[in-house]
Amino acid sequence: MAGDVVNLRQFRKQKTRSDHEKAAEQNRITFGRTKAEKTLTQTLNETAERRLDQGRRETPSGIERPTED
Repeated sequence: MAGDVVNLRQFRKQKTRSDHEKAAEQNRITFGRTKAEKTLTQTLNETAERRLDQGRRETPSGIERPTED
């Protein structure tokens, strides 16, 4: 009537590994982006920053703008 001896520690570790793998898979779906997507975002940000800088007014050198307190 005695069955095989089972080491529950192995099953607990296996369940923990599978839970971590499921969480990692969900994170890859949620946060993962391809290299092309990252490059596109970086290019768009650089373009927007360049356009913003082109419209910036420069103050003459040696003249400081008053700060508001």
